[in-house]
This record gives sequence, C-alpha cells and structure tokens, in this order.
Amino acid sequence: MSAIPSVDLKDFVSGDPERKDKFVKEIGAAFEDIGFVALGGHFLSDELVESLYSEIKKFFELPQEVKDTYEIEGIGGQRGYTSFGKEHAKGKKEGDLKEFWHFGQYVEDNPKLEAEYPDNVTVKELPNFNSVGKETYQMLEKTAKYVLRALALHLGLEENYFDDYIKNGNSILRPIHYPPITEEPKNAVRAAAHGDINLITLLMGAHGKGLQVKDHQGNWVDAIAKPDQLMINVGDMLSRLSNNKLKSTIHQVVNPPRELWGTSRYSIPFFMHPVSDMPLNCLENCIDEEHPKAFDDITAGEFLHERLIDLGLIKK
Repeated sequence: MSAIPSVDLKDFVSGDPERKDKFVKEIGAAFEDIGFVALGGHFLSDELVESLYSEIKKFFELPQEVKDTYEIEGIGGQRGYTSFGKEHAKGKKEGDLKEFWHFGQYVEDNPKLEAEYPDNVTVKELPNFNSVGKETYQMLEKTAKYVLRALALHLGLEENYFDDYIKNGNSILRPIHYPPITEEPKNAVRAAAHGDINLITLLMGAHGKGLQVKDHQGNWVDAIAKPDQLMINVGDMLSRLSNNKLKSTIHQVVNPPRELWGTSRYSIPFFMHPVSDMPLNCLENCIDEEHPKAFDDITAGEFLHERLIDLGLIKK
C-alpha cells in the first residue's frame, strides 16, 4: 500500500462548507507532513486520459530522426521534444533515462506573455496529438486552480490569492517516456532524486511502482495512486512562498527490477507555474520566531531561470 494520503476534490467543490473545510484540512496536513497527496475527483475524463496515452505512445514510437526534428534549439527544452538522457537532476552528472515532450501555455488576452513564451510545437505526423494535449493541459490547469484555492485557505490567505498569478502562467505538461533498459545503467536512474521547481505538480501515471518519495525520517516510500487519481506534490516555489510550511519533497523514479527492464514506463506530470513576475517572497504570516525567514526575495521567473541552468537545460 502507498503511504500517501488520499483526498477527493469533489469535497472542495461540493458547495457544502463542512466538506470544503475537511478537504482544506486534509490536503494542508498532507502537504505539511509528506508533501504528496493522491487526488480523486479531478476534471480529467477516462476517455481523455486514454486518448492522451494513445497519442504519446504513437509519438515516442516514431523513428528517432522524426522525433529529432521536433527538438528546438535555444529554448531550454520548454516546448517540443527533449531527447534521451539530456536532462539531469540538480548536482548530478548522469542524464536521466528518459525522453519527453513539452506542451506549454495557451495564452488568452495577453500579447506580452504571448511574446514571452515559446510557441507550442505541432506534430504533423499525428493529427490528434496537439488537440488532445491542449485539452489535457487545460483540465489539469483547472484542477490545479482549485487545489491552490484550498492551499490559499490553509495558509490563511484569500481563497483566490493565486488566481491572477496562475492565469496564463508558465505551466508545462510533460509526457515522459522511460524506454526499456538495454544495458547496466551504471549510476543512472529513470529520474534521479529531485524536488520540483514549480508551485505544485499534478502527476498522471503513478499507478505502478517506480515513483518514490523521501519522508522526513529519510526513508523512501512508494507513491502509488489509484487509476482514477492524480499524485500531487508541493514544488520549490510554494515551499519558498510558505517559508517551508508546505514542504517540497524529494522524489525519484527508480529503475525496475531486472526482469522488467524490457518494458517502457510512461508518466505525465503537469508542472503548475505562475506568471514570471509573481513574487516568491516568504509570506509574512508564515514567518515567526520559531520559523525565521528562510529564503531571499526572488520572482518566479528568476527562480525558474536559475533552476533550468542547474538541470542542464539552459547553458550559462
């Protein structure tokens, strides 16, 4: 059994104050304790999930020379394809054993941000790939908005505190393919131990073993969601903002046992980012004598740029 607590977003949106309050308490406690929660009641339909998996499998099965045409130089991997082994965890030299795709924001009514963000990349070989990706992106963004409303209440903020910061935010949907392992991986794993950069991450595909979370005692705990759940975790931006009241938890994707080396693994995280000029200064109501201010003031855009350099996706 997974040791990760479960919550149901239907409680928060039910219109029943008691159920809403129960959700806020449960998700707040989970994020203060282990930083991860399994969430049911989200806005993704089974049909949409099935369509997305079908499309991304088709993409990753394309010939390598075709996939390589979608790797765009000079944008730090923020859109399109990133080939196998390019990304590594902060402080690691070995590249992770994965390839991935990035869908980014579909900007509405904001020419400044439209110019700031790279364009999404269209896969001409797969006519449904981009429309299915866009719909998934928007349903996960909607889910994340309500989760952040609950967290705002937990932090003693106005419920809509995050709404303006995440509208047209720099969020990323990342379908990942961990290919079959064909030789002894030496020091590399499918995804080395890391914390996420963003506010919160919503993960599809944590239904089998592989994802592990480090608890506060330093133990690695299997994080396994039910098929209709998303795994959600706190990112470093939310940790900074809450002065570590909500903890960004270190996690990893370990290699499977040798008898399963011949299998692919797919997972699809949605990294919820705010707009670049959101201040991540520690909230005053999260600072006291026992919890002095732990981080310097910084904006979300500055912090993201620093971390993309750490990950090897942007060169200094």
